[in-house]
Amino acid sequence: MTRCRLCGSTALASVVDLGATPPCESFLAADQLDQPEPAYPLHLRVCTDCWLAQIPPLITPEETFKEYAYFSSYSTSWVEHARTFVADAAARVGLDTDGPDAFVVEVASNDGYLLKHVVDRGIRCLGIEPSVNVGAAARDAGVPTLTEFLDPATGAAVREEHGPADLVVANNVYAHIPDVVGFTQGLRALVADDGWVSIEVQHLLTLIEENQYDTIYHEHFQYYTVASAIRALASGGLALVDVELLPTHGGSIRLWARPAEVAGEPSIGVSPARAEPRAWGRVADVLAREKAAGLQELSGYTEFSSRVAKVRRDLLRFLIEAAERGETVVGYGAPGKGNTLLNHCGIRPDLLPYTVDRNPYKHGRFTPGTRIPILPPEQIAADKPDYVLVLPWNLRAELVEQLSFVHDWGGRLVFPIPELSVVEPSIAEVTS
Repeated sequence: MTRCRLCGSTALASVVDLGATPPCESFLAADQLDQPEPAYPLHLRVCTDCWLAQIPPLITPEETFKEYAYFSSYSTSWVEHARTFVADAAARVGLDTDGPDAFVVEVASNDGYLLKHVVDRGIRCLGIEPSVNVGAAARDAGVPTLTEFLDPATGAAVREEHGPADLVVANNVYAHIPDVVGFTQGLRALVADDGWVSIEVQHLLTLIEENQYDTIYHEHFQYYTVASAIRALASGGLALVDVELLPTHGGSIRLWARPAEVAGEPSIGVSPARAEPRAWGRVADVLAREKAAGLQELSGYTEFSSRVAKVRRDLLRFLIEAAERGETVVGYGAPGKGNTLLNHCGIRPDLLPYTVDRNPYKHGRFTPGTRIPILPPEQIAADKPDYVLVLPWNLRAELVEQLSFVHDWGGRLVFPIPELSVVEPSIAEVTS
């Protein structure tokens, strides 16, 4: 990668180099275990002109998303997050008031986990989802879904057939597209000239502050601050009018944008009829936090690599010492972030004999690179391990409750991020 994909600058500085790993969602079937796996460099850099953090586009979205292993509906907390968002967005944008004339489009709509709440409200909607398998699951659930990637042509075609959207939702996809300018132009093509766009994406500020390096993987092409998101939105004719800080994925931002022509001056921020008057104040507050953290100068990035190395050493030390004591450690979850962690740390079945996952699609498969078996969740209760290493650490509150039964035999939970902690699942206290 020699040029920034947003501004074209050649001024790219290294943030952290995680070596080479397979794509994080390329789970292996048993008959693939004796075959070679492609591995690609995983090197995060930041553009010192526009401050967009990014990795090289070494794999294409078509390679990752045509057949996808992630189904959003398997996370109880994520489905509830979507339900709350739909209720709040309907009030903010006036969807319920507009009734049958309202139209909502979600880009990267996965298995319909969010739009099913829109359907339940009697609001017309459409999902745009590139993955054939999860898009089919959405249609089976009664959510109209188009199997396509979003670009300006797709956005224009949907607008021509269905009309402009009052609300376009793009949750956890803005990092997944290498052509950030073309994708943003696609969002603008979808949204009505007086409509709204809502984007949720992980916040680079918390990624850096909380050592969340396992969220760096090949299907995430860029990592946003609010400052860099403003520039990205502008590339497609959209303007940021509000931002919300969310706890999801360890710390995310919800960006509310509108076509630049109707967004208003920053002092107003949003349409006075349906907005909070201090919206731009919130944007300014987050921009100030980012600047104070040094994320618009190299000083904010220089310590990250050494903190990543410490996470690796601490986790490996724990697993090795547990093995030497004859204690058993198994995994919970097989998320993409977990595969970055496992590969960077060099963890194999000798230290983690298996992990479990609620998604049946992954059962009987193996993690990419590290080739750790993925089993149904019931295996934990059957084996009663001493420790359960929780790979989707961002769902900590949900999983401490779900895994409370581990306490029945004296087992404990292990969270590797932001730093290693061992937790009693019944009381959720750090014990070592």
